[in-house]
Amino acid sequence: MSDRVPVRDDLGDVVPYGAPQLDVPVRLNTNETAEPPPPAFLEAVADGVRELQLHRYPDRPAAALRAAIAGVEGLTPDRVWAANGSNEILLQLFQAYGGPGRRLLLFRPGYSAHPLIARVANTDAVEHDLPEDFRLTPDVASEAVRRHRPHLVCIANPNNPSGVPTELDAVRALHDAGDALVVLDEAYVEFGGVSARELLDELPRLVVSRTFSKAYRLAGLRLGYLLAHDWVVDDLRKVRLPYHLDAVKQVAGLAALRMRDDLLEHVPRVCAERDRVAGALRQLGDVHVWPSTGNFLLFRTEVPGVFERLLERGVLVRDFSTRPRLEGCLRVTVGTPYENDVFLEALRAVVAD
Repeated sequence: MSDRVPVRDDLGDVVPYGAPQLDVPVRLNTNETAEPPPPAFLEAVADGVRELQLHRYPDRPAAALRAAIAGVEGLTPDRVWAANGSNEILLQLFQAYGGPGRRLLLFRPGYSAHPLIARVANTDAVEHDLPEDFRLTPDVASEAVRRHRPHLVCIANPNNPSGVPTELDAVRALHDAGDALVVLDEAYVEFGGVSARELLDELPRLVVSRTFSKAYRLAGLRLGYLLAHDWVVDDLRKVRLPYHLDAVKQVAGLAALRMRDDLLEHVPRVCAERDRVAGALRQLGDVHVWPSTGNFLLFRTEVPGVFERLLERGVLVRDFSTRPRLEGCLRVTVGTPYENDVFLEALRAVVAD
């Protein structure tokens, strides 16, 4: 008799998601925003928390937060949903519209958490390879849907880890080639991409997922939301946990929306630094870098051991070099000008060595 209950058969070989969290001088591997939120925001959150009755359950539908998001996005609150980060948004979508006997279409390369979330939701996922430039075209989108006949499609806009934006014509093609729910994971769209939000009224089976973690500078908050049609929100209520969104998070989200301009004022600086770093990478003979509309850059080099050799110099980036379609690739988050300079100096030394 065993003292341990075996995990579900289909989860036995799952490796928990997670990028290394190492104590190094320059940490550029998880696409966090380098600048913290302004002190006035923290004061506003503290004031709001002091007014909470924490012995009571939070507002279950998060009505005030959803109304505030709807006001920013020009929608009605019944077309907005909020949860604990965009990853929980995706989990709820996969639980509601996936499950046994249903298929999720993903594209490769793509966000490594998407297939993991699908497995947790007991949903079969199939990956369709993007072209060599990692750009999803309408023809590729239509062909993938016709070939795999999915119930769900999920793609990041811009793509993670490549940073390449998803064209709106390709979103239309994903939607119109079949009858799947099409989910655009727009965690980084505020850094220069074109959002599929403008297609919501045109495409009835489109969902746009967003987060406060990146452009809002609130990765530690774990708050995300979606924009969709009201029937999607109704369906997600069937799978959400009771009181899933705590009161403190709702207060912080409302404060972030009130101070939206202050929290997002750093975005032009991030974009300028991204373009500066990309230009510097292109000056290195052994490096190819993809165009990005995120707060990160994907680059490929034939130089061996780059990840380890950068780490020896105190710089942590994300190593994708052993992933299919990403051989030799690493991803670097755009940090402060100082952090970016340290990274570039370290990479130049590694390439020249």
